[in-house]
Amino acid sequence: MAVTGRIDGTPSDVWHEEVLAAQFAHEAEHLLPHYVAVERALLREYLRMGLVDTAGAASLDARLGSLDADAIRADPQRNMSDISFALEHHVQSGPTPPFAAWHVDRSRNDAQVCAQLMAARTDFTAVAADLLDLGRAVTALAARHTDTPMPGYTHGQAAQIITPGYHLAALAAETNAALRRMLHTYDETDACPLGSGAMAGQELPWDRDRLAAHLGFARAQPHALVGVASRTWTTAMASDLAGYAAVLSRFTTDFMTWGGSGFGFLDLPDDLAGISAAMPQKRNFPVLERIRGRCAHVVGRAADLVAGQRNTPYSNTVEVSKETGAHLHTQARAMRSLLRLTHAVVTGTTYRTDRMLGACAEDHLGGFTLANRLTLDCGIPWRTAQIVAGRYVKRAVEQGLRADRPDADLLRACVAESGHEAEPAAELLAESFDIDAGLRAKRSAGSAHPDQVARLLADESRELDRLDAEWSRRTAHRTAAARHLETPVTARDQA
Repeated sequence: MAVTGRIDGTPSDVWHEEVLAAQFAHEAEHLLPHYVAVERALLREYLRMGLVDTAGAASLDARLGSLDADAIRADPQRNMSDISFALEHHVQSGPTPPFAAWHVDRSRNDAQVCAQLMAARTDFTAVAADLLDLGRAVTALAARHTDTPMPGYTHGQAAQIITPGYHLAALAAETNAALRRMLHTYDETDACPLGSGAMAGQELPWDRDRLAAHLGFARAQPHALVGVASRTWTTAMASDLAGYAAVLSRFTTDFMTWGGSGFGFLDLPDDLAGISAAMPQKRNFPVLERIRGRCAHVVGRAADLVAGQRNTPYSNTVEVSKETGAHLHTQARAMRSLLRLTHAVVTGTTYRTDRMLGACAEDHLGGFTLANRLTLDCGIPWRTAQIVAGRYVKRAVEQGLRADRPDADLLRACVAESGHEAEPAAELLAESFDIDAGLRAKRSAGSAHPDQVARLLADESRELDRLDAEWSRRTAHRTAAARHLETPVTARDQA
């Protein structure tokens, strides 16, 4: 099928099999509804410009509305294995021949990028919905554990007393931050490229703002070359997903560590556990490994999108628009999968409070508090107080003393070595190394104190509601535009 007169032949077998057929299948599955929407929006512009009457436009619009993936296929002879030509052939083979000006002053370039951007917005919004669901699950689990003591770790060593609620509140905050960044990216990229033409604009008086409204965009892309050449929107979306995946991978590492037999701080239900083929005593949690592994895929796809554009000319190219661009859908699919798995983990997690409390008792996690109290209550200079507290902990460990069995005489001796006194020593130690008191000693905003964590979670919950409303508003705008575009063409579309 010669479509321009410039090429008389058809795609070779290797070109069709290795590239075109696969591209066609991808676009038929993921982009076809958006290509159809683009055609229907353009048809209404032909009607507005007087290049077709209402009856002719309505007939073609109905034919476009009948198109689905089953109605087209990659065919080197009939459509050069190109979805745009396949769509064109479907309309031309219908009961009403197209009007003479159909597809005049048109390019595949802006239609392709418009369909790609529409599909990407749909995927991006679906990821946002999954993040909203995960955020609610995280805050719900956190709210049940705002006063459940556990060790917090720095550099792989037990450091201070925190709670699972405090840890999860951080994940809730990161989730909301990701949703805010994604919302900003969505709004920044909510510009319709349709009407940009091949690269330099078009010759008919297309109403690009009207086209944008028909397709559910907030505005038209002002610059025609940006419309067809730029794929900054792909790297912006991919960067948002990769950033959150990197954060989630770190939290997953904590879950893997705390779920291991060396800690035993948390457990997952049997339906999220795996077994060992050789060691019947084991309950493994490969779901966590899957999540972390898929986080790597999300990050890697973002790198692919950047690398695939680097050193390409700033114009429409297949290398950028199709070879590289398909990675964005693959990334979104991986992201949605890992978020679904993470949601299952969060809703299925049980914290083993006895193991966590025992671990708090084994380590002298109140050393920071003891140093503070020696300075504030006893007037010992801070650096000296810090040395004294470290000396006490070192000797208590050497003598096999647990944190919940403090030795007042040992503290007095350690303080005396630095030329000071610390009384009442027993009360100082009790205040510093009592687990619940140690947790509640932190009073600053954003700290691990149960009341502060409750405030954090309340704030994050309100923010989730706000973000949910913002994302719903954008989804409703797209849905309303799509619903309007699917209504039959009438004389009103000439206005």
